[in-house]
Amino acid sequence: MGRREVIFLVGNIIAWPLVVHAQQPALPLVGVLATASPEANAARLGAFRQGLKEVGFVEGQNVSIEYKWAEESSGRMPEVTAQLLDHHLAVLVAAGGTASALAAKAATSSVPIVFGIGGDPVALGLVATLSQPGGNVTGITSLNQEVAPKRLQLLREVLPSVANVALLLNPSVPAFAEATERASRAAAEAQGLQLQVLHASSEDELETAFNDLTKLRVGAVVIAPDNLFTAHSERIAQLALRHNLPAIYEFHRFVSAGGLMSYGSSETEYYRLVGTYTGRVLKGDKPTDLPVQQSTKVELLINLETAKKLGIAIPIPVLGRADEVI
Repeated sequence: MGRREVIFLVGNIIAWPLVVHAQQPALPLVGVLATASPEANAARLGAFRQGLKEVGFVEGQNVSIEYKWAEESSGRMPEVTAQLLDHHLAVLVAAGGTASALAAKAATSSVPIVFGIGGDPVALGLVATLSQPGGNVTGITSLNQEVAPKRLQLLREVLPSVANVALLLNPSVPAFAEATERASRAAAEAQGLQLQVLHASSEDELETAFNDLTKLRVGAVVIAPDNLFTAHSERIAQLALRHNLPAIYEFHRFVSAGGLMSYGSSETEYYRLVGTYTGRVLKGDKPTDLPVQQSTKVELLINLETAKKLGIAIPIPVLGRADEVI
């Protein structure tokens, strides 16, 4: 073999691994549209990855995930959605509640979308029906809007002498806020409660809202489901304590941060289901053929240390129904 043939052979041997590597198919890319930050969403994202794993997908092994954060601003959702869609996505996951789902649907009719929301996806215009979503959108709903009246009932049981209560809402997504307010007003009327409704759509407005609650002399406050409020659970819990207000929210983290009670869907179960649906779409299922699922696991948590600070004796029947007592 001549010198020229040897050089040619060696060159091909060296280049071969590079050619093989270049020919390996890229991993399918999932875009996750969320609010707040990775730290604030650690439990949710862990549950989402667990759901993916149950269907056979592991991040970095056979699927890639691109995360985009809209911080706490629903107004940034269209911008952040557009950034994600600049990539060639296999699935777009709207994990930032109703605002992210609406932004995703408005942005694309071709990329499959899996949402996780607490409202009615039919009423919001996301799907045609729960059993036959139609189009490129499907997902998971929680019971957090449906159990809004139950939060008022729990406050009534714990504070039977209180007649004036408040509902703190974020009006940024009008359809969701209006539905929550309607359900809460009906529940308050049924229980003989006077309901005051206050709004906060940014972190700065939280302090003002709690100052207004004090002026209105309410005896307790229900924090409506919202990603802004979830991201600032600790601050809201501290504001409630500072103003001597018993408060109830939807998620565990509020009680862990010092809130009195929480009642709502299990965050981890909810996002695990979002992960399993995302995995099914990656495997080839079409959103139009995947009925909207509902996460049915609901949890009641109570912080007895906070109850003591507020001078509240939690009734034994309520304690007996709690899934966790701190």
